[in-house]
Amino acid sequence: MLDTSRDPVPAPAPTSTENAPEEPRGCLFALSQPPLMIFLAVIGALLLMAALHDLFLL
Repeated sequence: MLDTSRDPVPAPAPTSTENAPEEPRGCLFALSQPPLMIFLAVIGALLLMAALHDLFLL
């Protein structure tokens, strides 16, 4: 893989975890939260019930 950085020398890696900046939390962290998963499960169940109602009862 080609190195596309424009810096002549790469930045040194932090040596200790105490001074390292905290990494930003992304989408996978948000999806791991129980309230969000419960909300998405309820919405998914409602959509499933509506789809089954349309398929079999209408």
